[in-house]
Amino acid sequence: MMTDFIPYHKLSKKEKKKLDSAKRRDWNGMNPVTRVADENKKAYRRKSKHPVSFDE
Repeated sequence: MMTDFIPYHKLSKKEKKKLDSAKRRDWNGMNPVTRVADENKKAYRRKSKHPVSFDE
């Protein structure tokens, strides 16, 4: 028994969400943010590691 074809724009929100989530890929625990390794370990960094506290 085959179901009838329903165009995407006529699907309900729930059905669209289900279909879209099935098409998405999984990152397998990997963070998709691009990172760049420091080339020079001894380079001067202007950005402080910890924010300065004004309370002290």
